[in-house]
Amino acid sequence: MPSYTKGETNTPLMSEIALAADFAIIVVVATIIGLIARQTGQPTIIAYIITGIILGPVAFDIVTDEGLVELMGNLGFAFLLFLLGLKMRFEDIREILPAVTNVAIGQTVLQTALAFTVAWALGFGTEEILVIALATVFGATPIIVKILTDKDEITSLPGKIDVGVLIVQDIYLVVVLALFATDELGGAADIASTLGVILVMMSFIAIFSLFSSRYVLPGLFRRIADNKDVFLVVAIAWAFLFVAIAEATNLDPKVGAFLAGLSIAQLPYSKELEDRVTPITDFFILVFFATIGLQIDGLSSLLAHWWEAIVASTVLMVGNFWIMFYLIDREGFDVETSFLASINMVQVSEFSLIVGALAIEQGLIGSDVLGYLSLMALLTMGLSTYIISYNYAIYARLEPWFRRFESDERKDAEISTYDGHAIAIGYDEITERALPRLEAEFDDVVIIDRRTDHIEELEEEGRYEYVFGDFRHTEVRKEANLNAADFVLSSSVEREVNEALLREVDDEATVFVEAERIDDARALYDRGATYVIMSTHLAAEKVSEYVELYVTDRDRFDDAVASDVDVIEARRRRGRRRFGEDEPGSSPGVDGDPIGPSPDSLEDRRSGGEFRD
Repeated sequence: MPSYTKGETNTPLMSEIALAADFAIIVVVATIIGLIARQTGQPTIIAYIITGIILGPVAFDIVTDEGLVELMGNLGFAFLLFLLGLKMRFEDIREILPAVTNVAIGQTVLQTALAFTVAWALGFGTEEILVIALATVFGATPIIVKILTDKDEITSLPGKIDVGVLIVQDIYLVVVLALFATDELGGAADIASTLGVILVMMSFIAIFSLFSSRYVLPGLFRRIADNKDVFLVVAIAWAFLFVAIAEATNLDPKVGAFLAGLSIAQLPYSKELEDRVTPITDFFILVFFATIGLQIDGLSSLLAHWWEAIVASTVLMVGNFWIMFYLIDREGFDVETSFLASINMVQVSEFSLIVGALAIEQGLIGSDVLGYLSLMALLTMGLSTYIISYNYAIYARLEPWFRRFESDERKDAEISTYDGHAIAIGYDEITERALPRLEAEFDDVVIIDRRTDHIEELEEEGRYEYVFGDFRHTEVRKEANLNAADFVLSSSVEREVNEALLREVDDEATVFVEAERIDDARALYDRGATYVIMSTHLAAEKVSEYVELYVTDRDRFDDAVASDVDVIEARRRRGRRRFGEDEPGSSPGVDGDPIGPSPDSLEDRRSGGEFRD
């Protein structure tokens, strides 16, 4: 039987088996290294890059970036840009948009100049310097957003400044990626012409994207958002539609994925979708970043510029901090805000490797420069992970020195964020009756619900803030700023949901939850619930009161029943308006309309309402 060695395939079947084996090896090794990375507090992206380095020519040379691996890598790149677009909610930075735009533009120019100067001083060639300067200007969006979200700092003023700068950077990144993804880059005139075409095409697609987010997508997603599976499939199909449009206009298809995410990001459903797309994206990203490590020709290429990478990493981290600090401080933010927002953005991004990989395909740089970019990314991302994690502790140590930059005239911008507010989980008979009282007690009342008809009703009333999505999703809880709430009312009877709620809220918060069984109620009280609503017991008490009224005071009994009927009729009228039905002329209970909660609403509460799959 003929032996099989790497690089040789005797039949198409053997080739397919080899490519599938390569893919499986990448996933297994990346999983193992990813677990180690998590134990050391490092981002998994570093683990994926190291996986490619270990499995590629640098170390064992047992996997190639061909066939299935290449396909999965390209999908990973597209999903990554789609997810980046999903995170670009302009509403999140509306209050500080002018200042953030000034910071982002200044940061792009000055950091590009700094990277250009460092690369020139280290002796790289002209084309290599240009690639390095363009590649090292971006912040590590996935890493920064993930760490700040985990630390509950994403809605703080420094966090919003960083997110705003990253949004502008990501737009610039997409232009750079589209430029490097063209078939051929010639001289300066060809580059300028190509860039002009890219900007024009992107503008047309971006206009269509924003038009869709305002006039097409709201109606579409309102109809399908209640069905989680269809919701996800339609969103991914929307991404591939934009991929096809971009390809038809001779743009990099991944630009289309980014613009598709951008259009969906402006909808109230984006947080729910972001949480559902992330696991899919993480899987494909694993392969994508591993393929970058596979493109380094060998250990000699990886270490060809090792000392230059260390010098450049040190200079760029320090330089990037001072550039950001100067620009943010110049916009009038106080010293602490300027420091924290700056120190979060000192790393060389993983996107530098993407630009480097595309530059290799263009023949602009060699594998040794990709190795140089890889070392810089690994060093700066690894170190900055700990810097961001301990940013407040670092500032506390350095505060006396940095206070010299303080001025009495400086005042941070006011940003809208929920704090000391009330949250209602689910919008049903229980929470609806309590909302007016909560509104009178708290400045903000936020409702979390994933039924589009409930969201439409809330939009029509305009009285309460709302977050569309499943409470069990992290992005949804972060959007409502759960851990800063003073009062939480949950109408879900799922014990797991309410236990998760009690784990995350502040210890001083007042929490009302619902349970169906006595054992669940006891467990929730043990975990700190202020009050556990037992609907059956409350109903029994109400029935007892009504029976007593019927026997002792028939007039009060009639008034109480009439009041209940009025509430039910009012709720039914709102439901009819929501679905565009005509008002019936008959009294409640006629024409097949039962008085009382609908079977759907009862089933919602039994299965967790908006938490239902």
